[in-house]
Amino acid sequence: MNQIFNETPQGTPPAAAGECSAPKLLQYAFENKLKPLAMAEFWWGESPNSSIRKHGHFYPACQGKCQPILGHMLKGMNVDENPLLKNPAADKTIETIYEDDDLLLINKPAEFLSVPGKTIKDSVELRMQMQYPKATGPLLVHRLDMSTSGIMLIAKTKRAHKYLQKQFINRNIKKRYVALLDGDVKEDKGEIDLPLRLDIEDRPRQLVCKEHGKPAKTKWEVIKRNQNRTKVYFYPITGRTHQLRVHAAHQKGLNTPILGDDLYGKKSNRLYLHAESIEFEHPTSKKRINIKCEAPF
Repeated sequence: MNQIFNETPQGTPPAAAGECSAPKLLQYAFENKLKPLAMAEFWWGESPNSSIRKHGHFYPACQGKCQPILGHMLKGMNVDENPLLKNPAADKTIETIYEDDDLLLINKPAEFLSVPGKTIKDSVELRMQMQYPKATGPLLVHRLDMSTSGIMLIAKTKRAHKYLQKQFINRNIKKRYVALLDGDVKEDKGEIDLPLRLDIEDRPRQLVCKEHGKPAKTKWEVIKRNQNRTKVYFYPITGRTHQLRVHAAHQKGLNTPILGDDLYGKKSNRLYLHAESIEFEHPTSKKRINIKCEAPF
């Protein structure tokens, strides 16, 4: 059992590992000489207060508990290829929407890593290193989720990177996202304040946690409503991982997940979340710059 969890973050089996229905059903099938054809798990009932679970929605095995066990149990069986091991950005290009001697702003496609992952190395960071081999200091000033498209700020020099990053730390950079929510939001605008932390047993999911979570605040306003879909602007005050996705989906947030959110809602052809605009002070001219990149939806 310990060998199965050697490559997980904890390195040892966490409490309740293997207690979900999937490994138990597989074990029953093997013991009774049955051949599993397909299996999926869905949530039944109300969502817990911390994590996001919608009644009737399907969810994959958690990364920290059951997935390592299932991988071991399914070895040697004819199963579909793991889509997480494929590079979804292989045929995608990065569009430059502004560039000068200090920095550039790019339009990151959806399903494109900001930094190299554990199995997939292709990323914005790697592409920028190849494109600007003489750049000094770190290139990426901030990140976007793999599934989120839109504006990313890239620094060409160490001085520019330090100047821009300080603005992020001091919250002097203004960002606006546009999202299409999978449902009808009744209110017109508001602010969400739900602290977040990593779910260490199911990375990269985030949990709402008042005891150990980091402050996370988001302002929002409705742009349009149409056929049980709501288009909104998000104005993140803080920049936590998956902040907008969790604040949209959680029952104490908007209780309406972003369309195509395969972690906190339902999968679609893409995650309908786009970093549309950014405003910052230029490291050399000291002028405020506002760059916009229209959402493709």
